Amino acid sequence: MQKTGKVKLPPGKKVAVNLGCDFDAQSIWDGSYNLLSPAYMSRGEFGAEVGAPRLLALFKKYDIKTSWFIPGHTADTFPDICKEVLAAGHEIGCHGYVHENPTKSTYEQETKVLQMALESLDKLGAPKPVTYRSPYWDFSPNTIRILEENGFLYDSSLMGNDLHPYYPRPVTPHSDRANEFGEPSKILELPVSWFLDDFPQTEYLTGGQEGQRPAQDIFDRWASIFDYACTLDGACYILTTHPQTIGRAHMIQMYEKLINYMAERGAWFATAAEIGANFIPD
Repeated sequence: MQKTGKVKLPPGKKVAVNLGCDFDAQSIWDGSYNLLSPAYMSRGEFGAEVGAPRLLALFKKYDIKTSWFIPGHTADTFPDICKEVLAAGHEIGCHGYVHENPTKSTYEQETKVLQMALESLDKLGAPKPVTYRSPYWDFSPNTIRILEENGFLYDSSLMGNDLHPYYPRPVTPHSDRANEFGEPSKILELPVSWFLDDFPQTEYLTGGQEGQRPAQDIFDRWASIFDYACTLDGACYILTTHPQTIGRAHMIQMYEKLINYMAERGAWFATAAEIGANFIPD
């Protein structure tokens, strides 16, 4: 059975809300899609040069601290804006090096990439991250072990729950008999969802992903999920956005509307690490 629990909320608050920024910039087009043309590089550049400053201004306006999951490649390519994120007091989480898919990596390969990522964040002057988010929202059979060995406390990559943190279990799948679960990890999972991610809803990929859904449709879905979370005890709402996506003119206006909507209804805006530190297991 899944080992889960609740988030201890401040008085008067109904839901713990993490506004997460996956600051992929150009790395996502490289590591995840192998799209290296000037057009795709410019989309990543928009995220660093235009989208990220817009988000920092928005969060400053509402005095909200958020979690930025920064690939090492972004830290190395756009260090100045990454240092602005750090200076603003946002949590810096680890997000791989070049947005690679870890699922088929060996233990040695995955460990090497993680060390590269951590070294790049260290060069920014960031504290050692305690929260990890897989750049591919997926694990290899070794990922949990590697995260434990490197001192991570929290992960935000998996989907075994939607509105409550839980301790993930390794699973050995079988097609001819029941799957086997191992013992729960000591790492706390702050679950994500494709339904709470801006990228697949909005970004257009020629021949692969239509995107371009109306901002109002996305607002309605995100608000509805938040409303349901308000009916639960000690829920967390982990929203995943990308500066090159949410930073577009029509999207950032919707995002500000959502922030106000949630604030009026009892959102406790917190970093992923703050939510994890206030977790109470059942």
